[in-house]
Amino acid sequence: MFATTRIGAVCVYVSDIARTRAFYGEVLGLPIQSMGDDDSGNDWLQAETAGGVEMLFFKQPAAPGGSPVIIFDLKTGDIAAVIDALEARGTEILSPVSEAPGGWSAEFADPDGHILSVFQAAGLRPA
Repeated sequence: MFATTRIGAVCVYVSDIARTRAFYGEVLGLPIQSMGDDDSGNDWLQAETAGGVEMLFFKQPAAPGGSPVIIFDLKTGDIAAVIDALEARGTEILSPVSEAPGGWSAEFADPDGHILSVFQAAGLRPA
């Protein structure tokens, strides 16, 4: 199901956005963009790597299973159908399909509790 799906982003939960911006931007030299409010009153950051995989930084406590969260970028199909298929195979769904910055996302866990996510751009709204 995911063999041909590109990893589009790695999401990292951080405690301090300014400190994160300084480290990843000034120390590591990644181009950091402030992406504004995530609807909860927090700014979030985005950094593009040379390989095209985005790094996303959100201020919040680490989620169960920790951070980072690997995000699979769906280019076609229906995100709801993907989540339904995962659930039918016994996968633990951590968050249902919901709006995310720029589209739709859902989270699920691997057998060890590590969080994985799927993202579908807004132009490809789920059915």
